[in-house]
Amino acid sequence: MGETVGMLLCAGLGTRLRPLTERVPKPAVPVCGVPLVRWNLALLAGAGAARAVVNVHHLPGAMARAAEVAARALGLPLAVSSEPVIAGTGGALREARRHLEGADAILMVNGDVLFDVDLRAALAAHRASGALATMLLLPMPEGGKYAAVETDPSGAVRRIAGAFGPGGEGLSPCHFSGVHVLSPAVLDAVPATPFECDVNRHVYPPLMASGAVRGHKVSGYWNDLGTPGRYLRANADVLSGIVPLGRFPGADPFRDVREIADRVYVAPTTRWEPGVRVTAPALVGDAAVVARDVEIGPGAVLGAGCTVGAGARVRRAVVWDGTAIGEGETVEDMIAAGADRVRLKS
Repeated sequence: MGETVGMLLCAGLGTRLRPLTERVPKPAVPVCGVPLVRWNLALLAGAGAARAVVNVHHLPGAMARAAEVAARALGLPLAVSSEPVIAGTGGALREARRHLEGADAILMVNGDVLFDVDLRAALAAHRASGALATMLLLPMPEGGKYAAVETDPSGAVRRIAGAFGPGGEGLSPCHFSGVHVLSPAVLDAVPATPFECDVNRHVYPPLMASGAVRGHKVSGYWNDLGTPGRYLRANADVLSGIVPLGRFPGADPFRDVREIADRVYVAPTTRWEPGVRVTAPALVGDAAVVARDVEIGPGAVLGAGCTVGAGARVRRAVVWDGTAIGEGETVEDMIAAGADRVRLKS
């Protein structure tokens, strides 16, 4: 049996998180101080991936550096596949093919999702089925507007987004998690053109009639961090203990901080002035400087090296590393990154 190789998709533009994604690529945004790419590489490593490939396009140097730092910390060998022109999910496989040689199975994961999922079980189910591709499926979120993946009673995928595939009767709609388990033979089905190639539209439909594409239903925490609200929610859910950290070995944001009260985490290097009030849950990172009479929390994440001026209030907010919060400033229901203040839409 060959190696399991992880393929982490990190080339997207992250337009809905601008201006934050003009600073860093979306898969590198911090979640409780840990870049999202590290969470996902830790997920892959914990599932038994022997090595990983990351594709880059938007801010490619920054994305590659973030991935390399994360992979080094995890002891996970990493290759970077550069895409001068964005290639889509199928094109990413085509462009990275030389890095995937020798793989017995490929775990392809969207780099902008935080997902608590048992990838080992999904990998075992994929191998047992003999499928070329297995799509990990979740129940459709209440009120969700995601395109459905529809399976027949045997678990074969028959239609995607209401338009692609042979269809059929008695199909069950599910929400696609963004995770695929692939047999290496599926790479032969990736067309050379169009250059930007989507697996769901260009690769899977011709394979569906034979049952070569299957769905594997899973459960677990899932967040695509696609909007400021969902990004803030991901941070709040990690802070509150909703996200199971055991699935992400090597990405624990609380490992090097002290829990000074229930769900109040403070780095030992934090400098406090008198009168600071902290309400759980909250996380204050390395070398933060917090002036007098500041209110922190609930739901506050202060990054490493940030400064908070006297009398400021930080509630239900994420403050990125090195950001200065002004004296008397209220940062509430927003992300503060340098001079940017990204507020939730009412």
